[in-house]
Amino acid sequence: MGILLWIIFGGLAGWIASMIMGTNASQGAFLNIIIGIIGAVIGGAIMNLFGEYPVTGFNLYSFLVALFGSVVLIWIIKTVRA
Repeated sequence: MGILLWIIFGGLAGWIASMIMGTNASQGAFLNIIIGIIGAVIGGAIMNLFGEYPVTGFNLYSFLVALFGSVVLIWIIKTVRA
């Protein structure tokens, strides 16, 4: 995937994850992109541990993996801050 697709993919996954976790008001677009990209890596690593495929490209499965990883990342950040 090109860098532009990673930014779009990460921004979308991070934005939806922040809405799910209730942190959308405190995050901007840049932080949503960063969380989405890091979340895709975390989600891919978690899926790899379970024997599933990590992020494979710009498709629905990869989006769900990135969304799952982003939710996990936001949960970890919220836990550490508390």
